[in-house]
Amino acid sequence: MKQRIQTAILALIIFIPIVLYGELPFTILIYLLATIGLIELMRMHKIAIISIPSILAIVLVWLVIREPDTETLLFTWFSKTEVIMMFVMLLLAYTVLVKNKFTFDDAGFILFSALYVGMGFLYFHETRNAPDGLAYIFYVLVVVWATDTGAYFSGRSFGKRKLWPQISPNKTIEGAVGGILLATIVGVIYQLLFPLPVSMLTIIIVSVLVSIFGQVGDLIESAFKRHYHVKDSGDLLPGHGGILDRFDSLLFVFPMLHFIQFIVS
Repeated sequence: MKQRIQTAILALIIFIPIVLYGELPFTILIYLLATIGLIELMRMHKIAIISIPSILAIVLVWLVIREPDTETLLFTWFSKTEVIMMFVMLLLAYTVLVKNKFTFDDAGFILFSALYVGMGFLYFHETRNAPDGLAYIFYVLVVVWATDTGAYFSGRSFGKRKLWPQISPNKTIEGAVGGILLATIVGVIYQLLFPLPVSMLTIIIVSVLVSIFGQVGDLIESAFKRHYHVKDSGDLLPGHGGILDRFDSLLFVFPMLHFIQFIVS
């Protein structure tokens, strides 16, 4: 526990000032986190980090995050979708070049991983650059943290019925409900203290959605680890695991909030 607290404090000391400052340091942080998260998935799937597939995967996740601009020659000639499809074709061609030592399943895993990680960090980045972006980011962070806290204590106090034992044996339905309740309360308090340009009813509904989607994101990461027989996605953060272990909820929440137009870039 002491190690977890020390790691959390150190991470917040680095993370929060960069989020507050934004601009280039935040952009660099987003690319760095996405790259590390993707590498964690590559390791789970036993794909060598120093290899052509991993290099293509990293470039692909950068392309997903990057906003096209006319100053880049590549995006002058091709759309972002076309460039991404070129990398898909390269991955598929590579399966032939190495005579199926790198398989179609491996190529599909890389594509899926790059989209999963890239989409989450893309919308994290777009949230920071949106009007009132900083307020939205901290709203999401406190609601997700409240979900984790509420689920933990509710599960320990009242948990009896397992939520999804095959994937995450310790999670309970009572814990999930407790997480949603505390997340909603914290969302309302946040709106009273730092009002976002939406109604209180909207905040209540969105806080419930953030809590649910955050828990789904956490369960999906648990499913990955269960499938690949690993305890944590990585060991970058002592006591907390890897980047995906810490950002699994956010990778689902930020895209969802953009899809429902709660955050407009």
